[in-house]
Amino acid sequence: MQTIVKMKFGSHLYGTNTPESDLDYKGVFMPTREEIYLGKIPKCLSEQTKSGTEKNTKDDIDSDMYSLHHFIKLACEGQTVAIDMLFAPPEMIVEKSKLWDEIVKRKQFFITRNMTAFLGYCRTQAAKYGIKGSRLAAAKKVMDFISTLSHQLIYRDYTLKELWERLPDGEHIHRESEEGRIPVYVVCGKKIQWTAKITYLYGIMERFYESYGARAKLAEKNLGIDWKAVSHALRVSIELKELYTSGDIRFPLFERGYLTAVKLGLKNYKKEVAPILEKTIEEVKTLSETSTYPEKVNMKYWNNSLLEFVSEFIEKGEY
Repeated sequence: MQTIVKMKFGSHLYGTNTPESDLDYKGVFMPTREEIYLGKIPKCLSEQTKSGTEKNTKDDIDSDMYSLHHFIKLACEGQTVAIDMLFAPPEMIVEKSKLWDEIVKRKQFFITRNMTAFLGYCRTQAAKYGIKGSRLAAAKKVMDFISTLSHQLIYRDYTLKELWERLPDGEHIHRESEEGRIPVYVVCGKKIQWTAKITYLYGIMERFYESYGARAKLAEKNLGIDWKAVSHALRVSIELKELYTSGDIRFPLFERGYLTAVKLGLKNYKKEVAPILEKTIEEVKTLSETSTYPEKVNMKYWNNSLLEFVSEFIEKGEY
C-alpha cells in the first residue's frame, strides 16, 4: 500500500474540537499491483485505538484510509467526507504524495449543481430533529378536511380521485400529474396516489403529525435533540453555501465558534438553531439552482484520470 495522502479530519479540521475531542485521520492510498490486476481493491482500511462499544475519549484515534478508486467514487457522488478532504488546508496534511496535489488541482471537476449527498444529509437531519410549524399546519389542514367529510358516511370509501378538486391546497401541499403516470397528492413530501382512499390519506397524515408533533414539543424544551448530528447538518449546509458562493471551502470554518456551541447543546433549538438551519438549506437550494456548475460529474473525465494515475503507478512503481 502506498499512501497518497493522510490528514487530520473531523472536529480538528472544522475547528470545532474541544479538549474532549478524539483525533480522526482520513487518507487515500494506492492499491497494490496485485489488488489492481486481480480486481480485489479494498474500499477502506480502518484502524481504531479503542476496543468495544464505548464512546471515544480524547485519547482515542480513528483512522480511515480509502483506496484511490473508492475515493474518486465518493467524490463523484459528492459525499461530504471526500469533498472536505479535497479542501483540507496544508496544516492538516500529515503525509502526501504529488498525486494528491494533482487530484486537488482537479477538484473543481467534482463540483456540480446537484451535490445531493451534501444537501440530502442536511435535509435528513433537519427532518429528523425538527420541523417547520408550517409543515405541521399543512398536515393538520388535510386531516381537518378529511375529518369533516368522515362525518358524512357517504364519503368514507371515496378515493382521492373522486375528491380531487376539493382537496386542500397550500404551502407544502400540491398535486403532481405526469403523462403515463398515476396522479399523486403530495403533502409534506408524502406522495399518495389518487386511487387511494381518503381514510388511507388520513392515516398517513395522522402518523406524520403525531411523530413530528412530539419532536417539535421536545425541541421547544431543548430536549431529545442529537446535538452532534444537528451541528453536522448545520456545518454541511454552511460549507455548501460557501462552495456555491465562492467556489471554495475554507478550514477551519469561520462559524466554528457557533457550531461548537450547537454541538455542546448551548443554543435554543426551536427558536434559534432550527430557523438558521432551515434558512441556510433554502439558501443553498436557491444557489444550486442558479449555479453555473455542471448538472453532473463528467464520469468519462474521472475514469480517464483514474486510468492515468494507475497506469503511471504500475509503470514506475509510484506516481
